[in-house]
Amino acid sequence: MTVPRAGVTASDALLATLLACVAVAVAVMWPGVRDLDAAGTLLLVAAHAPLALIRRWPTPGLVALLMLALPYHLAQYQHHALVPAEVVALFAYAVLGRRARGMLTVAGLALFMCVSAMRMQAGGKSLLEQIAVIEAVVSIVIAIQVWRVHRARLATITERAERAERTREEEARRRVAEERLRIARDLHDLLAHSITLIGVQAGAAAHLVRGDRPVDRAELADALTAIADTCRDARTELRGTLQVLRGTDVGPSGTAGALPGPHGIADLAQAARAAGIEVGLDDADVGPLPPEVGVAAYRIVQEALTNVVKHAAAERVTVTLSRDGDGGLVVRVADDGTGPSGGTPGGFGILGMIERARSVGGTLDAGPGDGGGFVVTAVLPVADVVSPQ
Repeated sequence: MTVPRAGVTASDALLATLLACVAVAVAVMWPGVRDLDAAGTLLLVAAHAPLALIRRWPTPGLVALLMLALPYHLAQYQHHALVPAEVVALFAYAVLGRRARGMLTVAGLALFMCVSAMRMQAGGKSLLEQIAVIEAVVSIVIAIQVWRVHRARLATITERAERAERTREEEARRRVAEERLRIARDLHDLLAHSITLIGVQAGAAAHLVRGDRPVDRAELADALTAIADTCRDARTELRGTLQVLRGTDVGPSGTAGALPGPHGIADLAQAARAAGIEVGLDDADVGPLPPEVGVAAYRIVQEALTNVVKHAAAERVTVTLSRDGDGGLVVRVADDGTGPSGGTPGGFGILGMIERARSVGGTLDAGPGDGGGFVVTAVLPVADVVSPQ
């Protein structure tokens, strides 16, 4: 991790100038082994020049400063005058540089050469002072590296926390979308089936009234009664569906809400018969089913019969529920209509049935039958199957 670097700024140049002026003043007021002359002044000022560029080029700036500082120290000028510039350069490289190991190697090598030369030219006191300066500089560099690693670790932790938060938000949105889709699918299956049957039955009643022959009051009463029964059944099922969606088990009237299942398919067949279609039902081999599989089978049959009534122009439809060799449930709805019963273009009939099957891990195929008509076949896996007695 590196800190973004800007170009050369006026503040950097001003800082380098101020440090150079202070260094020259210190070297003049408190000279070292050797008084500051013109050559020493040139080296001291030149050593501060890289500080104006070190923000943009940390590595070249540090190397240039060390190369200028080395002859300055070897010439035995005032050593402490250059320490602030060296500390600033090492600090800047520790923060901005890419490889602290390389920096420490270069700095250590240069300082070792400086110490070795002073060892040959000066007494022990000067050597001990310089060692103390080196220790201070290295300590600063190590402290900056520790801070830099800590900052990088904090940034990593923060990024992970933000990623986890985004993941949780995405998961929550996904669950909300799935729940909305489930609600829309339930309401579509229920209302489309009921409204379709009511429309067919109301059309039959209107035909009786508008016909040329005298109105058969009993026949008209049967048609209107079928409409009323369909409305009542739709209202009851809608109440049960809403109870499930709300997470309640008991309705306002105190009756327990029950999920639809294979036991209700006979009522679907009876409603389709009331719409004028002959329905054959074979569900003798169903056996016990998990609730979610039973609901999926019920909704698939409901949607398939609705499509037959609306689009297939069929006279007969056969509904078969059986078990396959693996114990799964096979739902088959076949009609003898003249056209596909998958709904009008842009509808959601077949798509809704496919989603129903997939919701329990099953598959669904819908297409023309071998002998004509339209066939819907769903295979729904059943976990922990209990063999029928």
